[in-house]
Amino acid sequence: MRRLLLIDDDALLAAPLKTFFERFDFALDSAVRPSAGLALLRQPPAGQLPYDAAILDVMLPEMDGFELCRTIRRESEAFVRDVPIIMLTARGDVMDRVIGLEIGADDYLPKPFEPRELLARLQTVLRRARTPAVESNAKRLSFDGLEIDLERRQVLRASEVVELTSTEFELLVLLAREPQKVFSRDDILNRLRGHEADLYTRAVDILVSRLRKKLEPLDCIKTLRNVGYTFAGARA
Repeated sequence: MRRLLLIDDDALLAAPLKTFFERFDFALDSAVRPSAGLALLRQPPAGQLPYDAAILDVMLPEMDGFELCRTIRRESEAFVRDVPIIMLTARGDVMDRVIGLEIGADDYLPKPFEPRELLARLQTVLRRARTPAVESNAKRLSFDGLEIDLERRQVLRASEVVELTSTEFELLVLLAREPQKVFSRDDILNRLRGHEADLYTRAVDILVSRLRKKLEPLDCIKTLRNVGYTFAGARA
């Protein structure tokens, strides 16, 4: 069974979600405080594998969900894998979504939510994290100063490993597979999510900005104003 960790101070939320997810071969653990959740991520229960994904509420005691997300991303190496993160945002606040994506969340879901929608979003981020980014015989994309290893899901900039979230990696591969092709924001949203996404184009701008910062000093992702984005790296 795939293993999930819910960190939410609503103690009544975990039990029904646990029962629901068990029907789809997911095991759900939960914590009502960030410190307890981080302890589980750092050291899973005896005999258990690391968690496949984490679900974080924004409104939490000790630290909010944004700071918790930042902490998880900083400590990703200690958790064995770069665990996908879904943020639960109260009232669907757009700024909550923007901040969550900026700090490394893979997706967001406004409260209140339907368990089936949370399941669908989890399946999407897990699929992105575990499957090859593209259907191709190529195992590596090579550009001047940049190497993208599709099998190991690893990116090297000037031989230095660049730590990317699963969504950032998918975005980079999507653009790099077809250099000079222009992708609109809606194209990118739909390709990354795997279904018709709500037209939240600001999310794409955030992801591109975050990816560009991590790839600096390389300047290989170009903006075509009012059109979209393209990859301009030179083939090695």
